[in-house]
Amino acid sequence: MLKDADRIFTNLYGLEDPFLEGARKRGDWDGTKKILELGREKIIESVKESGLRGRGGAGFSTGMKWSFMPKEASERPHYLVINADEGEPGTCKDREIMRHDPMKLVEGALIASFAMGAHAAYCYVRGEFYRETENLQRAVDEAYEAGLIGDDACGSGYKFDFYIHRGMGAYICGEESALIESLEGKKGQPRSKPPFPANVGLYGCPTTVNNVESIAVVPEIMRRGHEWFAGLGKPNNTGTKLFIISGHVNTPCAVEEEMGIGLKELLEKHAGGVRGGWDNLKAIIPGGASVPLLTKKQCEDVTMDFDSLREARSGLGTAAVMVMDQSTDVIRAITRLSAFYKHESCGQCTPCREGTGWMWRMMERICAGNAAIEEIDMLEEVTRQIEGHTICALGDAAAWPIQGLIRAFRGEMEERLGGAAKSTEAA
Repeated sequence: MLKDADRIFTNLYGLEDPFLEGARKRGDWDGTKKILELGREKIIESVKESGLRGRGGAGFSTGMKWSFMPKEASERPHYLVINADEGEPGTCKDREIMRHDPMKLVEGALIASFAMGAHAAYCYVRGEFYRETENLQRAVDEAYEAGLIGDDACGSGYKFDFYIHRGMGAYICGEESALIESLEGKKGQPRSKPPFPANVGLYGCPTTVNNVESIAVVPEIMRRGHEWFAGLGKPNNTGTKLFIISGHVNTPCAVEEEMGIGLKELLEKHAGGVRGGWDNLKAIIPGGASVPLLTKKQCEDVTMDFDSLREARSGLGTAAVMVMDQSTDVIRAITRLSAFYKHESCGQCTPCREGTGWMWRMMERICAGNAAIEEIDMLEEVTRQIEGHTICALGDAAAWPIQGLIRAFRGEMEERLGGAAKSTEAA
């Protein structure tokens, strides 16, 4: 259970001034020059020691990712790219940071860029986040005016520029290499790897792509010390995390909590519990639309961290918790997600381009009760043909919700199809 003193996002609900004056009262930009004076290696080492793992879904060590950047500067400049293209259904944590705590992101971008030898950060914001972009731009402008960023960032002698780029609402641009392609003015389609962005990224230069939350927590880690952050949460799943709780709960909310909190405790403590009581729960998607759902039985014991959810054959993802009570047609819910992934496939890889359409059409037929029971196994086979056979993870993201549905609610799917067959015979 997270103490108030350990919260990083102290203006998550926008109750105070989100801009420079309010941010400074909350401790932002305090001693930033001293942090930079520690030097690149020390900053990267501290972030590694803190155990911070990427908050965008993959959960890779942030400090480790930074260390992949070339140590020496060459004629190719280094870049930090911040992924604010938050298009995952159910997810809106980065939106809250940009709207209510944008200074944390700007300060974090300066520290991260300095640690990697980058003199420019590009923040790629989802096109629909219009007001959020306005707030972030104002925060950037105020930071420039105060000399916190610019030619002499915080009086450190380091030149740092922060640019905002608005996307146009393509979900695929949340994938790091598709985001880079889009930034360069090309069609947002993922690149084959290797080469990885740390070697050949934006404009062919060394680049690191990080999620908004991953960057925004860095200043507090550096100020309070990596031991403090590492002391929160569980081993290998340290620190705090923003959770977005939506669906059939009494009080949907965004909340900062310790990593490793029990899923049931999270819902009952912050979201007023499941609508109609815990026994009315049917399933929960614990980490945004791309992870498999969990049954009520699994939800009783699982904790909200990368490793525990992986053991439960799901994932923490973006920590967007979507709660479904007994009134939910769970087959229809996953069919709707299938339609989303079909629509958002960039079409570059055949398994994803063709497979997402197949899965959606099969789901529609199963949902309507117009399929044969054997097609459930055929549908699962299609998901296996897509999973792991595409350049990026969108194919996996489309396949996993269906695999989770078949694993957890196969009986319900068979019942719907069996019932349709009986009624057809009777007719």
